[in-house]
Amino acid sequence: MTSPPETIPLPDLNWPAEPQRWPPVFPPACASAWGDDRYGLWIDVAIGGPLLRFRWIEPGEFLMGSPEGEAERKANEGPRHVVRLTEGFWLAETACSQSVWLSVMGRNPSKFTDDPQNPVEQVSWDDVQGFLREVEKHLPGVKADLPTEAEWEYACRAGCETAFSWGDGITPDQANYDATNSYADGPTGEYLKKTVPVKTYAPNAWGLYQMHGNVDEWCADGRRDYDGAPQVDPRGPEGDALRAVRGGSWVDHPHWLRAAYRIDGHRGWRFDFLGFRFSLRSTSRAERPPEAAVAPEGPQGKSPAPGRGRGEGVPKGSPARRDAGPATKSAPTKASRKKKR
Repeated sequence: MTSPPETIPLPDLNWPAEPQRWPPVFPPACASAWGDDRYGLWIDVAIGGPLLRFRWIEPGEFLMGSPEGEAERKANEGPRHVVRLTEGFWLAETACSQSVWLSVMGRNPSKFTDDPQNPVEQVSWDDVQGFLREVEKHLPGVKADLPTEAEWEYACRAGCETAFSWGDGITPDQANYDATNSYADGPTGEYLKKTVPVKTYAPNAWGLYQMHGNVDEWCADGRRDYDGAPQVDPRGPEGDALRAVRGGSWVDHPHWLRAAYRIDGHRGWRFDFLGFRFSLRSTSRAERPPEAAVAPEGPQGKSPAPGRGRGEGVPKGSPARRDAGPATKSAPTKASRKKKR
């Protein structure tokens, strides 16, 4: 007897109204440079020395989980359900590099130290909490955090509903994984057996690098059970609970890199395939002084004019188009695993 077809809920891609998509403060006081490009609003933040770029992830709705027909889908990825995230946040465009970690913490715990732009790994969830508290000391008026599991998948998908942010297949030139194994009869390739620098592969439609592969990423909360009901700002178990881990890594078969794939791990885990990226939220209404310069950006070495740059090359109306808000406060813009599985 065949099962009934999956009932697909529909997120409201027009929610919220455009003014509510903008950052409450732009640029925030922690920004040393800022701008607006084809991916949306960005800020550069000096954290202990190195500059790290953050992308504005606006509030919105999306479908969380995977469809029943997705290749190598796991039961805990469904049922798909609508998630509404009511607050935007600044998310690092890369996993935390060893350079950034070392500048804040004074030592590098990683195994693969051939390049300071490799992601930091062998850091536990609790180690990361210590790092975030140190970041807050460098950046008064800012809360540093890990994304929740829902925030992580929203940012990873960047408006898509496919297995990966670029589509339903994967090739070795798109991510770092054990490419001797294929996904959905796709191509195979070289297994690098190590991490690579955090900007090695192309970013997703929201400007985020390597949400698939290289290192798994810690989330703020644990895995919740999906029941198909719509959710608003969902959070999984906290306290001493296991924490969600997302994205897949250099050691994984490709199906573990899918946007919906989810595992969890003990807060004390330290593995050479496990890292993180972090978010910032303003806790102060303070803004940068108006005379502060916007960093160079774009092909002519200039920051795009308000309303230009964001969404270039992205079709009008596409869910990947980032009409995130104003380029300045006063100028609105339109625009079977070896280790644990």
